[in-house]
Parts: sequence; C-alpha cells; structure tokens
Amino acid sequence: MSTDAIVLLKEDHKRIRKLFRDFQQAGDGAKVAKGKIVDQIIEELTVHTYLENEIMYPAVRKALPDLEDDVLESYEEHHVADVLCMELFAMKPDDEHFDAKTTVLIENVTHHIEEEEQEWFPKVREGLGRKELQEIGEAMIAKRDDAPRKPTQPSALKKAVDAVIA
Repeated sequence: MSTDAIVLLKEDHKRIRKLFRDFQQAGDGAKVAKGKIVDQIIEELTVHTYLENEIMYPAVRKALPDLEDDVLESYEEHHVADVLCMELFAMKPDDEHFDAKTTVLIENVTHHIEEEEQEWFPKVREGLGRKELQEIGEAMIAKRDDAPRKPTQPSALKKAVDAVIA
C-alpha cells in the first residue's frame, strides 16, 4: 500500500465517486437504499475532510506558501460539504429535500475533487516531492482510525462550528 498522500487522497476520491454513482443510480423509489448510501457518503467525507484539514492542508500551507489561496478555497469547499453533511445526517431519506440536498452535495464535492486532482495535486507533487508526500501520507494513515466518522462527533462538530464563527 502506498503511503503517498496524494495517492491516498485519490483512493478516497474513488470510493466517494462510486458512492455518488450508487446514489444516482438507485432510482426514485429507493429511499432505504439511498439512506444507507448517504450514510456511507457522510462517513467517507467526514474522514476525508478531517484528514485533509488536519494534516494535508497545514503541511502544504507551511511548505508551499504560494498555494495559500488554493488551500483557503479548499477549506471553504470543505465547510460547504460539512454543512450539507450535517444537514443530511439529521434528515430522513423520505424528507422532500433529501435527494435535492444530496445532489447539491454531490455536485459541490465532485467540483472540489476535479479541481484538486487536475490543478492542485500536480502543484503539490511538484512542490513537495516524494519523501514529504510519503511522510504526510503516513501521518494521515496514523490518524485515519481516530478520525471522526459522523459530523456530530466532537472534533468534526467543533471544526464546523469554528468555521461558521470565523
């Protein structure tokens, strides 16, 4: 298994995209299935954004100050996803806004993933190099098991509240 941070994040993206496709292909009447898929989406996104916010982004900000604006934009995109995840977490699949809110989440996160993979990751790879990316990846692996899985867990909730207050 690779410890390269970018490889690890792309693996997360792949799992998240699959869940998005599963939701989109579930069909209009598949409320129970969609609810289970959204639970998985929320968990994947909660872990993923936590690892990026706590490990990847601070490391990049410190090592590559020229990418500061990109990192700040990514924090804000994560904030939008966090808010949507918190709202979806509190909803039932038969709520009339459930599918629409999930669709907005999918659109926002898909945009974020595409930007990261096509624009930001190449800049980070060039600026940091293999050794640093492996060290960041190792730190992400070490924290993954302790990462929040639900938007209501204290560390995830604190981040969301801090972002709103800031």
